[in-house]
Amino acid sequence: MTDGYRKNFRRPKRKPGTKVKKVILHRWLLLFAALICLIGGEIVIFNHVKNKKAREASAQVGWEITSEKYIKDRPELFVNLLPVNPYSRPGTKLKQVKGIVVHYTANPGTTAMQNRDYFAGLEKSHKTSASSHFIIGLEGEIVQCVPCKEIAYASNDRNKDTISIECCIPDETGRFNKSTYRSLVELTTWLMGRYDLGVEDVIRHYDVTGKNCPKYFVEHEEAWDDFHNDLADYIAENGIDKE
Repeated sequence: MTDGYRKNFRRPKRKPGTKVKKVILHRWLLLFAALICLIGGEIVIFNHVKNKKAREASAQVGWEITSEKYIKDRPELFVNLLPVNPYSRPGTKLKQVKGIVVHYTANPGTTAMQNRDYFAGLEKSHKTSASSHFIIGLEGEIVQCVPCKEIAYASNDRNKDTISIECCIPDETGRFNKSTYRSLVELTTWLMGRYDLGVEDVIRHYDVTGKNCPKYFVEHEEAWDDFHNDLADYIAENGIDKE
């Protein structure tokens, strides 16, 4: 700039208190924004609690129906029993069934028969002791490996009084696809009726040992709650009255 321009240039005078007013306005805006966020958060929490209570109340009503009805017809399944051996089918009598334990295979993409054959192979490999009464595949097929009157090596301390169901998974999330899930609901509800069990008697491997199994149901508690509710709903819609 030239000296002449500098001499002629004059900044407009600010009105007294303009800067203070801007600071106060800015603070009020921040306070207002914080208040909106707080109210929004309270609304979200309130709705979450409200919906949760509604689900629990609805579930309680649905669960009561399971004491009045049961699923009579067994779902279609393929019986392919393991050979009696110390590592996967000991042949030990299962005296009483007090629960049903849900598991997942933890090997994405494998089929029900592949897992069944793995259990059978333990007779020769001696790698570990493992098995399950039923395995549900990715297409919803159900394979029975161990008779329900015998124990399976699946649920540790609860082997002696539970029926075990292994479920195949398509990927690492451990979430069951629709076909597997549908067959799980059908098989579980039929077993509930067969042994006069309630929804509360259907548990996860995690509930026995703390193991992350079935993974998706452990890491997503709401999905596990929904599964319980789906069991009750299925019995309510498809069950017949107990005599």
